[in-house]
Amino acid sequence: MNVIGYLRVSTDRQDYGVDAQREVIEREAERRGWTVHYIVDHGKSARSLRRDGVQQALSLLASGEYDTLVIAKLDRLSRSVVDFGNILRTATKQGWSLIALDLGIDMTTATGQLVAGILMQVAEWEAKIIGERTKAALAVAKKERGIVPGPASAIPAEVASQIAAMRAKGLTLQAIADDLNSAGIASPKGGRWYPTSVRRAA
Repeated sequence: MNVIGYLRVSTDRQDYGVDAQREVIEREAERRGWTVHYIVDHGKSARSLRRDGVQQALSLLASGEYDTLVIAKLDRLSRSVVDFGNILRTATKQGWSLIALDLGIDMTTATGQLVAGILMQVAEWEAKIIGERTKAALAVAKKERGIVPGPASAIPAEVASQIAAMRAKGLTLQAIADDLNSAGIASPKGGRWYPTSVRRAA
């Protein structure tokens, strides 16, 4: 397998640093005969996928140059269930695999694919729950402030929920557009997302 090992630290003083993550991946690589190309994000938060290293890794995987993404711990890649679900969907759609060594998630195996499928369903559930909470909050605002709702959206409910979740986290319109494009999610017109289309969706 052509493997990318993704490493991330949010601060230089973090206990589980780059070297510790690399050591975990190297042990597995030696056991399974991998040659690993490492990509590192230094001083980056896992709040969103807007990280140079993540975007580089996803681009290489999408191009077919590499077929597997390996992480020592899931939270090195993402702390968001919704974002992780999007990555799993992208992997399935584009035909590459993800391996999270701490949780035993291995999409190169039948069991790992089953676990990934369950996690995708959990991510969809969380996105819907966030969407429902957002919808309820908007309903209260409309009632209290007399806000008149606009026309119905042509955006799938799942995507709308993801946008609402990212807005709730404080991501900018551009950041949300970048994340949606990286995940391979088409805009309502079937093309790329832009801040204006995200604003309309929101």
